[in-house]
Amino acid sequence: MTQVTDHGGGVHSIKVPIPDNPLGHTLVHVLDTDRGPVLIDTGWDDPEAWDTLEAGLAAVGTEVADVHGVVITHHHPDHHGLSGQVREASGAWIAMHPADTAIVRRTRESRPGTWLTYLAAKLSAVGAPEEHLAPLRAGGGRARALPGSRPALPDREIVPGELLALAGRRLRAIWTPGHTPGHVCLHLEEEHPGNLPGRGRLFSGDHLLPGISPHIGLYEGPDDAAVGDPLGDYLDSLERIGRLGAAEVLPAHQYAFTDAAGRVRELLGHHEERLTGLLGLLAQPLTPWELAERMEWNRPWEQIPHGSRNIAVSEAEAHLRRLVKLGRAEAVPGSEPVTYIAV
Repeated sequence: MTQVTDHGGGVHSIKVPIPDNPLGHTLVHVLDTDRGPVLIDTGWDDPEAWDTLEAGLAAVGTEVADVHGVVITHHHPDHHGLSGQVREASGAWIAMHPADTAIVRRTRESRPGTWLTYLAAKLSAVGAPEEHLAPLRAGGGRARALPGSRPALPDREIVPGELLALAGRRLRAIWTPGHTPGHVCLHLEEEHPGNLPGRGRLFSGDHLLPGISPHIGLYEGPDDAAVGDPLGDYLDSLERIGRLGAAEVLPAHQYAFTDAAGRVRELLGHHEERLTGLLGLLAQPLTPWELAERMEWNRPWEQIPHGSRNIAVSEAEAHLRRLVKLGRAEAVPGSEPVTYIAV
């Protein structure tokens, strides 16, 4: 059953399913413009998702062939997956922040074996056990494609702070790195159709969600020398969004909500509590892998699948980098694999 919501003022959302994922769906937003509908995100590259997107567009009185453009909040496959198929069917342009376009380009150009070899070496350096590394090393010797390894390359650049070229609409890009390096929120600078108090509406992607905190991990590749602080970037971006004063938030998951500033305060408090808890764990030296094993997740560590453990360790590393930058933890000199301790 197609689930479409009319948010008023020429904005609809379509619940596009994500296969085998507890999130359930991505909210693809349809924005009417004088040149035709523009999609904000597209959903996962999957036949059921495509059928749902088509049915949802029909329910709002249009079709894929009419789509004028696609604005991507970030490169993850549940947001960007169907973009190429939409472009093929309609001739629509695809816009993305250049930092995430760079990741898309790297993904398209990477040989699977090279990436898996890099990932295995990286995980070994942070303390992953041999039984976790063995499948990656075995995969590195086979020339098979990685899932989602051919995402569509965008043909337009989202410039932070500028209005997107959408006929008859005022949609401004706000760079909100953290969840990904090029994540953007999109501020619809128009009067709220329900006259809610505040400054327009915010398409928040995964940056600001009503009931969950987005994953904050690392995105370096084999050729990257810089060491970033994605959690610090995320917290700074949250504060900027909290000051925006949007009347309503239209996220990419869950449901629309108001009081963005209140939700921002909750998330800032959540991350401060988590960092404090990690300092308690780091009373003894721990590798990033050992820290991830001890962190609280949505299920016990023993029940977390292999691929999700890689994501969890990436998040543990992001938190460690934040603690190191704040001067609250440090790497133990000479430790191999590297361990960290609170200071």
